[in-house]
Amino acid sequence: MCGILGVVATTAVNQLLYDGLQVLQHRGQDAAGIATAEGGRFHMHKGPGLVRDVFRTRNMRDLVGNWGIAHCRYPTAGSATNAAEAQPFYVNSPFGLMLAHNGNLTNSEQLKRDMFLQDLRHMNTNSDSEVLLNVLAHELQAASSKYQVEAETIFKAVAGVHKRIKGAYAVVAMIAGYGLLAFRDPYGIRPLVIGKNETPLGTEYLVASESVAVDTLGFQFLRDVEPGEAVLIDMRGQLVSRQCAEKTLHAPCMFEYVYLARPDSLIDGVSVYAARVKMGEFLAEKIRHTLPHLQIDAVIPIPDSSRPSALELANRLGVPFREGFVKNRYIGRTFIMPGQASRRKSVRQKLNAITQEFKGKNVMLVDDSIVRGTTSREIIMMAREAGAKKVYFASASPPVRHANVYGIDMPTRDELIAAYRNDEEICREIGADALVYQDLPALKQAVRDLNPALTQFDTSCFDGKYITGDISADYLASVEDARGKSSREEPDAGQLDLNLVSSE
Repeated sequence: MCGILGVVATTAVNQLLYDGLQVLQHRGQDAAGIATAEGGRFHMHKGPGLVRDVFRTRNMRDLVGNWGIAHCRYPTAGSATNAAEAQPFYVNSPFGLMLAHNGNLTNSEQLKRDMFLQDLRHMNTNSDSEVLLNVLAHELQAASSKYQVEAETIFKAVAGVHKRIKGAYAVVAMIAGYGLLAFRDPYGIRPLVIGKNETPLGTEYLVASESVAVDTLGFQFLRDVEPGEAVLIDMRGQLVSRQCAEKTLHAPCMFEYVYLARPDSLIDGVSVYAARVKMGEFLAEKIRHTLPHLQIDAVIPIPDSSRPSALELANRLGVPFREGFVKNRYIGRTFIMPGQASRRKSVRQKLNAITQEFKGKNVMLVDDSIVRGTTSREIIMMAREAGAKKVYFASASPPVRHANVYGIDMPTRDELIAAYRNDEEICREIGADALVYQDLPALKQAVRDLNPALTQFDTSCFDGKYITGDISADYLASVEDARGKSSREEPDAGQLDLNLVSSE
């Protein structure tokens, strides 16, 4: 999961890109980067850390130009601590390309070998995003005639990318001297939306991971980028698009609705907030039918993404809804912290219990999901320490039993509390008096009720069914091994400032 952004504006774009990254900060806290274009020259600054920490006034002054792209990273491939893997990435051939990517390629190792042996291209990092960039560059070179870039050439190159690459990807790229390119994988696993703004100087366009960036930057939401579609916006603000995949299947990632996306976003025609309310409705029905004996004095959400589900659950059960935890806004999201020790330590720093809401009560805690169980265990302990008589726990999503290979940090089954345990064992492990999970059919229905056109979803972390059809046991084992090596790498702090002249 990362946040990507691309803007073609009529005035300086650096502030728009910075503000957009701030809005998308929840999608990645490891690194951030912005690249802009002025004529045939690219300007870039990137580095590890939060957006506010990476960019200073001097950096922003250097990011001149009316169009550009931006990225905030949370690593699922490569190293979590290598500053060189911050995005965007750059190559100067064939036209000068900058690229930022959200997702994960499942055949990146094979592509690296192909790049070296057949395409004669060299990788500088372990990032699959650099692989994607070089595949796009190669396909552009193969499609172009006398190195002249035009729309037909670019669409042909994206079609070539779709044929070679497997996995999940939403991409924004800059082509020197031409404009902004955005495209989405043929399954539409990772989200990508388009916004538009009419100004006295002309039309401005924005593409982003979530519609919240469109809204907050003052653009009008147009639509989602379709699975397999490529969108091309030239430097004059002219937009053209084309379906570039031979075969598509719309199957967005369910975890976007459960946890990843902001509640004020629209993804594939579905309000994330409304979907989470629906999850609470279905979860309440399950509790009513399977655990009618529970005497619940209060329903308490685990801030923040579970709040809509918890509120609807409380309303449906006729139980008081209470805020029992205060969240420290200056601690990162524990789910996307790279180390288990960091996650466990940060829970107590991140949340503090309001004793009055727990003392002497039977409480139902509601969270969006239970992944590793670290947060759940600590929070239940906090509730007991605050005086709760009984602590029940409800998850708005089903048990996470399988690795996610499409860009979410749950790549090894050994880290997942539900991978080899049943519900009763999980309940004991996290220390709850009762545990209830959402059923997978109900979760799908919660989203489908809001957009009946969505008939397929990627729910691989719940059911182990990988929508791209190319995930083998050997591949999953290799991912687990790579994760183990990555966690042992030494930190490499520092930032990269580049002023790059294209080969145009």
